[in-house]
Amino acid sequence: MTTIAAKQERTPTAESLWLDVTRKCQLNCGHCYNSSGPDGDHGVMTRNDWFSVLDQAATIGVSNVTLIGGEPTLYPHAIEVTERALALDMEVEVYSNLVHVPEPWWTVLQREGMSIATSYYSNQPEMHNQVTRRPSHARTRNNIAKAISLGIPIRAGIVGNKKRHIWTAKRDLQKMGVEKIGADRIREFGRACGGQEPDASNLCGMCGDGRASIGPNGEVSPCVFSTWMSVGNVQDNSLASILSGPALSWAVTSIEGALRGKAKTKACRPDCVPQNPCDPRCEPNSACRPGTPPSECKPRN
Repeated sequence: MTTIAAKQERTPTAESLWLDVTRKCQLNCGHCYNSSGPDGDHGVMTRNDWFSVLDQAATIGVSNVTLIGGEPTLYPHAIEVTERALALDMEVEVYSNLVHVPEPWWTVLQREGMSIATSYYSNQPEMHNQVTRRPSHARTRNNIAKAISLGIPIRAGIVGNKKRHIWTAKRDLQKMGVEKIGADRIREFGRACGGQEPDASNLCGMCGDGRASIGPNGEVSPCVFSTWMSVGNVQDNSLASILSGPALSWAVTSIEGALRGKAKTKACRPDCVPQNPCDPRCEPNSACRPGTPPSECKPRN
């Protein structure tokens, strides 16, 4: 993976981090942004490596983290990492497909500061299962209901390109009692790229602004979608030096430039990305912050 370099430096502050702890997942979603699946692995980051990341994150003001993947509950040390974050007074969101939640996780998820996020593709089992390529709909739906019954804060992200399907899925979630619901189009990263090179203009534009992602091999990127833009590795350098370094500044500037170029070269349509010149109704998107609805830019498991 190529690391980006540049001249500018930033102040090493962040509000939130994605801890992309594994690329292993029970599902094999056709649009998965990082191509996770049953053949994925946990990378090279050890439990102590993740502890070190969290300890460093606390010193620069990180107040919330999202454990994501892949399926984060499949990572053997995920509960320990979660408990470390809680001990550092961070809020923790677990972005799970909710296909299978081991019993110890239900206890952890009921602790103060915890929440769940999940992806939901359709109220119709066959359509949801077509996306995940596994018979997952009933299990995910049942565990959404269980989370609600236990009083665990939960939000759901609906991913798709057809408004009617998004609307019916949203109605189904609302009937179950889910209040925090967001929607996003399919963004062409990972398997959704169809073999093409990733295009920064498909990002939402909030990448690297008070947030960053750390992958299972220690690579830091502006967000979970932009993993090809490695800006450093926490096994080689401190988190603070990476977040204040020139590579992240260059990456953020590059993403902003790609989005401006897209707005100029394509027909005007309100995507509601930050600084969108096409639609004055659009406000800067705060949805990338873990746990903040409505989600316009949420990773998809």
